[in-house]
Amino acid sequence: MTQQRGAIVVGASSGIGEALVRRLAAAGYEIGMAARRTDRMRRIGSELPTKTYVATMDVTDTEDAREGLFELAAAMSSVDVVVISAGVAHVNRDLEWEPERETIDVNVRGFAAIATATMEYFEETPDHASATDGHLVGISSVAAHVGNGDAPAYHASKAYVSTYLKGLRYRQNQRDADVTITTVEPGFVDTKLSLGGFWECSPETAAEQIARAIRKKRNHAYVTRRWRLIAGVLDLAPEWLLRRLF
Repeated sequence: MTQQRGAIVVGASSGIGEALVRRLAAAGYEIGMAARRTDRMRRIGSELPTKTYVATMDVTDTEDAREGLFELAAAMSSVDVVVISAGVAHVNRDLEWEPERETIDVNVRGFAAIATATMEYFEETPDHASATDGHLVGISSVAAHVGNGDAPAYHASKAYVSTYLKGLRYRQNQRDADVTITTVEPGFVDTKLSLGGFWECSPETAAEQIARAIRKKRNHAYVTRRWRLIAGVLDLAPEWLLRRLF
């Protein structure tokens, strides 16, 4: 008998997170959902074909969020994958402190809190998953490749996410546990966080490509895949040109 696979999605109540929950459930995963909007997660869960668990979580309350992740994982029969999809984005040309602070709290502090808790869970919890040492997936952005004067904190926060996940992959070379770590860098996705419309895809298309990256245990995935070209251009472009563009 095949053991039930399980996935936790942090930031599951809307956007890419919601679409990915639906895609993974359709693939047979038992689902753990974590976000602030409890009622919305319960409604989503009632529509899924597999068993679901709901945890109210505000990642800016880092200690409570970490504890909540462990509790959610303990309630599930198996956790093979944890996806960190929680995030915020603000256009903030005037550098008002509150939008910058919120972006850092959610996209940096909250992300790191859940990422470290996930690694602790996969590395130290016996028999946490069916046949693997686990899989951490972080939703970053192509924005990680360039600064931006309209949304400086957002772009910087995604650079943090991508670099942090890269560091965790390097760290795995010295660990006994074999945890797969996937960095997902979407371009524009049609959600409330979208800051543009060029090559914009639907959340469902994004979820399909992320699910493929999970299935294939990729280290890195662009969504959609043609954004790899844009990321490469940004990495090679001279500073004077990027200043004029962004």
